[in-house]
Amino acid sequence: MGFRLSNYKHGIVAAILLMLFTGYALLDVFVIPHAYRGAVAAAPTISVVDNSGKQSGDGDWHADTDGQTDGDGSDTTYTEPVITDTSYRDANIEVTLTEYRVNDTDVYVADVKVASPKYLFTAFAKDTYGRNVKEATSETASRVDAILAVNGDFYGSRTKGYVLRNGTLYRQASSDNEDLVLYADGRLEVVNEQDVSAKQLLSDGAVQVWSFGPGLLENGEITVSAKTEVGRAMASNPRTAIAQISEGHYLFVVSDGRTGDNDGLTLYELAQFLQSLGAQTAYNLDGGGSSTMVFLGKVINNPTTSGRNTSERSVSDIVCIGYQKN
Repeated sequence: MGFRLSNYKHGIVAAILLMLFTGYALLDVFVIPHAYRGAVAAAPTISVVDNSGKQSGDGDWHADTDGQTDGDGSDTTYTEPVITDTSYRDANIEVTLTEYRVNDTDVYVADVKVASPKYLFTAFAKDTYGRNVKEATSETASRVDAILAVNGDFYGSRTKGYVLRNGTLYRQASSDNEDLVLYADGRLEVVNEQDVSAKQLLSDGAVQVWSFGPGLLENGEITVSAKTEVGRAMASNPRTAIAQISEGHYLFVVSDGRTGDNDGLTLYELAQFLQSLGAQTAYNLDGGGSSTMVFLGKVINNPTTSGRNTSERSVSDIVCIGYQKN
């Protein structure tokens, strides 16, 4: 009996359609950008000054020297920012960069002091909350005029984990992660999503929640072991972390890694280092090739993947210091 293509055409067509569908499904999950719909809930609006230092709705510059949002024009002292290659200072924000060598790794620390926690904010890639919506940390930072920025928790790579940004709750599906919470009074706290709902955190005054982890320090004590790691990450990696020393005093830390000159840090080494700087609360953000620090438009560290220098990895969100645009 001879071979007849017609006998198999239905199976061939079905196989082709299955391949096309599978290919599209993979692209839809991992490549094609999707903007999500509106927020779940929002906290009361927090008034902020824009990037020019002007209070919204008036034409005068307000330095906000008491750290409070004013509406009566009482804070009218103008202060021109003092800027160097490694520092920025105005009436409300002070940033000082220092580079350390820790465990054969270059570590970059931004010591930040703010008059109000409103100067610590977040931004989405392309100003859009969604899946596969990404851009380089420096691009997002430039768009929002950030003085300082680091990559965030890359919420867009997952479908679970709280997303609460600038007082607005976008995702409340819980995961097994430890989260970092920034409250309206400027306090940082590490919480477990299994212990508290996202809406409860919002009700308690949270304005930012990052879901990655783990927490590194609580009350000045190290909370990770020498063997703690994130998923399948290598023991030593580029890292990004945020920490708090005291009221209005934060640390943003990024380390290099995965190169011949930089081994990278374990989470325990990162925690030890932050403890040595006096941090009381500290938290691990997305690391590896995502780890990026930007200061006044310049990338400070050397983002790396697979043991070689590369361009920045595009990510879904950043953490900023500066004057949030309304």
